[in-house]
Amino acid sequence: MLLPEPIQRLISALERLPGIGPKSASRLAFFFLRASDEVSQELAEALAGLKSKTGLCEECFNITVAGREVCEICGDPKRDRGIICVVEEALDVLALERVGAYSGKYHVLHGVLSPIEGVGPEDIRLRPLVDRVAKGGVREVILATNPSMEGDATALYLQQQLRPHGVQITRLARGLPVGGDLEYADQSTLLRALSGRQEMG
Repeated sequence: MLLPEPIQRLISALERLPGIGPKSASRLAFFFLRASDEVSQELAEALAGLKSKTGLCEECFNITVAGREVCEICGDPKRDRGIICVVEEALDVLALERVGAYSGKYHVLHGVLSPIEGVGPEDIRLRPLVDRVAKGGVREVILATNPSMEGDATALYLQQQLRPHGVQITRLARGLPVGGDLEYADQSTLLRALSGRQEMG
C-alpha cells in the first residue's frame, strides 16, 4: 500500500529512533494522524524546542536550560563539591538522582572510549574532568561508567589520568541484581559479585 508522502516521511523519521522498528513507527504515525491537532502541535513544539532551549552545563556537561552557565545540580550549594560521579550520558544522572542517595556533583562524558568506532580521549569530555580535579578541592571521583568493555576501558584510562592528582578513585560495585537467581547469572557477573563481596554486620 502506497502511503501519502507526509505519512511515509514521519514513519521514516520515527524508525530512526532507538527501539522503534517499522511496525511501531507506523502505529505511532497513524496515532498522530488520528489524534487531535493539540497533541500533534504539542509534540512538534516540544521537538522544535529540544535543541534550541537546552544546552550543556559549563562545569559538568549535564543537560540544562539554554543560557544557564551551570545546571541545577552544580548550582546547588548543598551538594558536596568534593565528590564527582563520572557517568557516560545525561540519562545516567537521572538514574542516580532517582535513587536519592548521592549528594555530590557529576561529570558527564557524553560517550566512552571505543577504538573500534574511532572514539578517542579527545572525542569525549575527559580533559575537562582532569582539569576540574587538578584545580583541587575534590576528594573522591566515582567512576560510574557502564560495566562494558568500553566502559571499563574508559574507567581504566581515567584512573591513570587522575591518579597523579592524589584523589581517591572508586568504581561502582557490580554483582547480582536483587531478586536474581545464581543459576541464571553469567560467569562474569558471578566473578564480580564474589570479588566485590562485603563483610556482614
